[in-house]
Amino acid sequence: MAGLNVSIAFFFVVVGVCQVLRQISKRLLSPGAYSCLARELAGSLQLCMSSLELRMLVEIGPWGGGFGPDVVLTLLFLLFAVHGASFDGASANPTISLQEFLLLQSSLPATATKLLAQGAGMGMGWAVTKLYWSWEMTQFHLIQNLIASECSSSIRTSLHHAAFAEGSCSFLFHLVLLKLRQSHPVYQVPALAATVTFLSYTAGPFTGAFFNPALATAATFHCSGSSFWDYIRVYWLGPLAGMLAALLLYQGNIPRLFQKNLLYRQKSKYKVPKAKVVTHVEGDEPQRKKKGEKSNSKPCA
Repeated sequence: MAGLNVSIAFFFVVVGVCQVLRQISKRLLSPGAYSCLARELAGSLQLCMSSLELRMLVEIGPWGGGFGPDVVLTLLFLLFAVHGASFDGASANPTISLQEFLLLQSSLPATATKLLAQGAGMGMGWAVTKLYWSWEMTQFHLIQNLIASECSSSIRTSLHHAAFAEGSCSFLFHLVLLKLRQSHPVYQVPALAATVTFLSYTAGPFTGAFFNPALATAATFHCSGSSFWDYIRVYWLGPLAGMLAALLLYQGNIPRLFQKNLLYRQKSKYKVPKAKVVTHVEGDEPQRKKKGEKSNSKPCA
């Protein structure tokens, strides 16, 4: 269990360092530069490094460390709960940034900056994690270095099935995200962490269950066994299609592209008052009574 303890310590160090980067950049940068650039860079760095280390435990832990999938799933839930609490609003996921753009919550330059920051953060996370593994602090890292040059593709099923799995994971994840986007973080963070854990347990044996194009690019695109365009179709087009389907199902439209609701009929916000029937008595003239005034009309004899 010594190797597992080292990995847990690594998770704490990664979260702590990225939190320090967030605090420093928040003080030095403008709010716009922080939210679009530094926050996404730190979040992507944190997500990539912790995910790569956890992925190494998933592949080597059962036979190299003697612990079962329950340990890895528990770590996955806790990690994503910590990510949700510490990201400070960052998504570290291109499909979430594109969803915000389609919902008119983010402009095109801001979205492009977020995507570039996510790519840079994932690249940095991959390079730093590889350097950390080269120190071979545990037997897990020694084994990882031995098999790193011969890593195989995470696509362990047919291409269509893999794209469907990634798209379905993205679809369900974004549905939950849209449903909980106005919820308090106390409820939102554990719900999203539980959703990610369930989807990873369900689809992990087939594709690795990334449903995050930037993370998949850093983690598996360099492995042999599948072509570059196979990776693009599974890990980019699949999650993007799932996000669009979730947005269309939840909203009924895609605000950036069209305003007409294709699925749901919207009710009018204003109620039309019903007309009152006034009975006129012969010889009487209709009189308007002002608010607060008493009527001077005499009752009919």
